[in-house]
Amino acid sequence: MQFLENCLLFLAGERVKWGWMKTFAELGFPGRLIAVEGLDGSGKSTQVYLLKRWLELQGLRVFFSEWNSSELVKNATSKGKKRELLSPTTFSLIHATDFADRYERQVVPLVRAGYIVLCDRYIFTAFGRDTVRGCPPEWVRGIYNFAALPDLVFFFKASLETSLQRILEGRPQLKYFEAGMDLRLSADPYESFRIFQGRILEEYLAMSTEFHFLVIDANQQIEAQQAIVRDLVAAKVDLKKYAHNKLPPQP
Repeated sequence: MQFLENCLLFLAGERVKWGWMKTFAELGFPGRLIAVEGLDGSGKSTQVYLLKRWLELQGLRVFFSEWNSSELVKNATSKGKKRELLSPTTFSLIHATDFADRYERQVVPLVRAGYIVLCDRYIFTAFGRDTVRGCPPEWVRGIYNFAALPDLVFFFKASLETSLQRILEGRPQLKYFEAGMDLRLSADPYESFRIFQGRILEEYLAMSTEFHFLVIDANQQIEAQQAIVRDLVAAKVDLKKYAHNKLPPQP
């Protein structure tokens, strides 16, 4: 209970609206934020890693931030998952606290300093998953209303079977929460995964127009996807402005 109260207090301190529904560029930040989204097993993490290496090899200022990686809540999340203690609301608040901490300490300072910040999942992960878990959509969006929108969002659209196959190629079984087993959708974890992730996919598709996602066919080969991603980034971001030997671009 005390931990949840701390989460709420932390989020309350972060909820300063500096322009909800505006990108970092629209808010006058010199850096740029690029986010990747997709189902578990869609290959988004592989793609953002490859993009990061490509940008680094060009000598650009790049920083990477990953969903659910803040030291502030990492241990609590891990313990809660192992003991299966997390309700949908608790899950949502913990992830929002994680995001707010990284947003304040990493994302905003580095975008302000003229970096290209790459995010492996952003607020849209919460909009999809938390809503499917039963949290009111307006409430979920409300607790993230301090966050600026990414300048580019890549959505890696993979079929459910492709996503499932990729996960099982890497490890022998599905994780409890990624399969949505906490929702009691099915006693079979594979069927539960299909139902749970299928509902998340519907949420993503609904958001794709609203938030102007760049949709990538994630059923393609890794190299083909990465070529498209690099072409789009090069076309939409003036990369030479972010070289280490250049002063940060002015807003």
